[in-house]
Amino acid sequence: MTSHITSGTISAAASGTWTLGDLSVNRLGFGTMRLPQYGEALVPDAVPRERDQAIRVLRRAVELGVNHIDTAAFYFSPLRSANELVNRALHPYSNDLVVVTKVGPGRDTSGQWLPHATPRQLRGQVEENLRQLGRDHMDVVNLRIVGTDSIAERFGALAELRDAGLIRHLGLSNIHEHQLAEAQAIAPVVCVQNMHGIGATPDQKRLLRVCGEQGIAFVPFYSIAGSGRTAGVTTTDQHGTLHAVARAHGASAAQIRLAWTLHQGPHVLAIPGTGDVDHLAQNVAAGSILLSESELADLNSLSE
Repeated sequence: MTSHITSGTISAAASGTWTLGDLSVNRLGFGTMRLPQYGEALVPDAVPRERDQAIRVLRRAVELGVNHIDTAAFYFSPLRSANELVNRALHPYSNDLVVVTKVGPGRDTSGQWLPHATPRQLRGQVEENLRQLGRDHMDVVNLRIVGTDSIAERFGALAELRDAGLIRHLGLSNIHEHQLAEAQAIAPVVCVQNMHGIGATPDQKRLLRVCGEQGIAFVPFYSIAGSGRTAGVTTTDQHGTLHAVARAHGASAAQIRLAWTLHQGPHVLAIPGTGDVDHLAQNVAAGSILLSESELADLNSLSE
């Protein structure tokens, strides 16, 4: 259904603010993963999105108060790179715009995934992000991890780049709790990006809680995608409870998922992505939805 709260005049400021280190951001941000292409994200045969359309979305996001942009050099499709689009749309960057990238994985020019970067290769990845974005330093760089191995050497390499002035703050992505502690012994961690949404597992809920206790921003990915999150596609949202809450607020199921996400704690941020201006306005407006305790309890009881 079409929401009655998506006039396009609601600002991302309605979601509240959080501080990444010394950088204040509105809790409703924007993720660029789906911006370079139509359909599924990060696949070699993705159909490129029109550049002008993607640029309009990015500029409209900033007009709507979004000041937290999440991107990566490995977000690209044939002809389109998320970083290039961000640069084209938003450079020169305003002083209050926080651009966050992630390093660790890589993709070759055909889009195929490469092994995770070594500590030495991480510097090249950071420099590539800086070049593509037209910046002399990154506000935040997240180290993306797969697996449970030690991250000390890789995170230490990024900490050296922070000391050299190429990075302002450090974060982590797709981690386990013990890896957060390992990183914190090396350098401060300002944010953790992990999968989380309605129906989250106990381990996912625990990490969100631990971040809150330590004053670390928790930034869920695939918070809208629901049960289709691992394929990068949105769930069909068959939950009657979810639809009932949505109807009560004149909102869509996706908006309620975003609102629920932001209700998980003041340290929780949201970075939904879209290539459509109307969907962007709906996502931003979700930051103004206030859910009751009973609605939250009903949503918390759902599983994916």
